[in-house]
Amino acid sequence: MAAFESLSSRLQNVFSKLKGKGKVSEADVNDAMREVRLALLEADVNFKVVKDFIAKVKERAIGLDVSKSFTPGMVIIDIVNKELTELMGGTQAKLAKANKPPTVIMMVGLQGAGKTTTSGKLAKLLQKGNHKPLLVACDIYRPAAIKQLQVLGEQIKAPVFALGDQTSPVEIAKQGLQHARENGNDYVIIDTAGRLHIDETLMEELKQIHGNVKPDEVLLVVDSMTGQDAVNVAQSFHEQLELTGVVLTKLDGDTRGGAALSVKAVTGRPIKFAAMGEKIDSLEPFHPERMASRILGMGDMLSLIEKAQSNIDAEKAAEMERKMRTAEFTFDDFLEQMEQVRKLGPLDQIMDMLPGMGKMKGAMKDMKVDEKQIGRVEAIVRSMTKEEKAKPELLNHSRRKRVAAGSGTTIVEVNRLIKQFDDMRKMMKQFSGMMGPKGPKGLKGGKKGLKGMLGKNMRFPF
Repeated sequence: MAAFESLSSRLQNVFSKLKGKGKVSEADVNDAMREVRLALLEADVNFKVVKDFIAKVKERAIGLDVSKSFTPGMVIIDIVNKELTELMGGTQAKLAKANKPPTVIMMVGLQGAGKTTTSGKLAKLLQKGNHKPLLVACDIYRPAAIKQLQVLGEQIKAPVFALGDQTSPVEIAKQGLQHARENGNDYVIIDTAGRLHIDETLMEELKQIHGNVKPDEVLLVVDSMTGQDAVNVAQSFHEQLELTGVVLTKLDGDTRGGAALSVKAVTGRPIKFAAMGEKIDSLEPFHPERMASRILGMGDMLSLIEKAQSNIDAEKAAEMERKMRTAEFTFDDFLEQMEQVRKLGPLDQIMDMLPGMGKMKGAMKDMKVDEKQIGRVEAIVRSMTKEEKAKPELLNHSRRKRVAAGSGTTIVEVNRLIKQFDDMRKMMKQFSGMMGPKGPKGLKGGKKGLKGMLGKNMRFPF
């Protein structure tokens, strides 16, 4: 994620030094905190927010007897992770829901922050939850603002209420709300006007709209690329309008990410959504704990572990591990393993959650997981007899021809899969050799063997 790339790499460097230490002294903690402080200030996090953050981390670190911990470095990282999560709001802040529909959402912000586009994205997100949003065009000043909202509405097949640019925004908002009640729209998203800077006329108009439609949510749309300015804007709007939440746009841009880390602490209002790109479905609910974890290079293991716990059978996993170690792994086990992994969801999404994948993704950006290919692999294995699955060495040429015909694949594909399966079994044997009581020599040999096996010809079927 571009917004936090430099902050993320700096923090990861700080903590990789700590991870390697058997003991962590108070001086080590102080050194690490000095680096963390500099990294946060460089990322354009508000000075006061940084000061409070470091004080809280130190207090928790000194309160715990870190030196006696099994892995002191990890304890510090855990404390920073928890405090970073708190800084961004602690838990996900959900959208309010009116007792009696429609729920009214008023979108506010400066010109150029992306209010109109975000209104369309929010409508799209609500549609995914089977809601019927109505978009209301109240920006009568910016040329083509109404047209832009109408185009977005057509794109996502959401109705847009507009009365042109000659009617007052307050009247448009009132009539829009009435229209939603009459037409069964359960959410009303009001796209208001922005200015290049905050002025009295703008605020007066927004207060009048607010007084007339009594919104359940007042969401401030801020451009995270404006850094500290975004926080100042949030503070001004909040003083005048009582915001209920913030939407950060352009979080995938070349920005230092400080706004995301400061806005909740300064305004007391949570970040409810973040836009990670231009696409209409690029708006996501903001999860502070997942964002903190990703910033620290820990991936989104929480989600992955939750998925694994609910989908993977622990006993089966233990048995599979034993079979891999003793090289008793059969084609039946291979199918079982694929089935367990597929239960977790699309493979590229799983990869996103893995720690350290951020760095690897750059090198692997062309890697696409081919679900059709996985289907073909499964078809080949299912076309084998019970004996053949257990003893792949039985698969002579005529049997392979039969398997290819039965699975609707070619003999080349069947041969490739059997070769890869064989290589995989050898590799597992190498691994168990590496993990065995052979010491460094065994590991060396194992690495050499692995290198040969992971050469140019080693391509997994998925």
